[in-house]
Amino acid sequence: MRPSPPSRVLGFAHRGGMADAPENSLAAFTNALSAGVCALESDVWLDDAGTPVLHHGPPEKQNGPCLSLAELFASCGTTFDLSLDLKGPGTAGATIAVARAAGFDLRRLWLCGPRGSSAVWRSIDPSVRLVSDLSWSEAVLRPEPALRRYADLGLDAVNLRHGRWTPGLVHRVHSHGLLAFAWDVQHSWTVRWAVHRGVDAVYSDHVRLLVGPPLG
Repeated sequence: MRPSPPSRVLGFAHRGGMADAPENSLAAFTNALSAGVCALESDVWLDDAGTPVLHHGPPEKQNGPCLSLAELFASCGTTFDLSLDLKGPGTAGATIAVARAAGFDLRRLWLCGPRGSSAVWRSIDPSVRLVSDLSWSEAVLRPEPALRRYADLGLDAVNLRHGRWTPGLVHRVHSHGLLAFAWDVQHSWTVRWAVHRGVDAVYSDHVRLLVGPPLG
């Protein structure tokens, strides 16, 4: 049985809110949460020791140590939603293990990646949420077959750039039991635009756009 949808429009701080602090840094994540943001976003890789770390590109290209997922939970707690774009083989299992050990509610963990990975990720733990991109060509030309495939694969949400959502497309997504997530929401008017179209979550670099109306 698929988990119930969020009770409000989720506002994910992209890479912790990279417009306000260094991306994927502890300072960014703590700043976002202290400002009232209820959801965080990052990319997760495995370092050479097999530890899940938060970084946009491969860890070997990072100057200095990356923030680990365990460090995020240790410093910021577990009372937020977390969207993670999984990079590389084995990342899902390690990520879920760290989240479970921290006492994180896996119903608030949104794992993003290729839709074909969903069955494997769901088998690790049935509670996790699964997200995949909806291509622009699918959204415009053949949304119904694409959405049926997404639903049959057990996905919870589909992700599309904010300006490509229409009320009709959001309705179609919802009719298949899926949630509509909008990314690259970088201005107050785009927040209002996305919410007016009925999306269930937005991703933004700007913390100020993710607190208060119209998301609350």
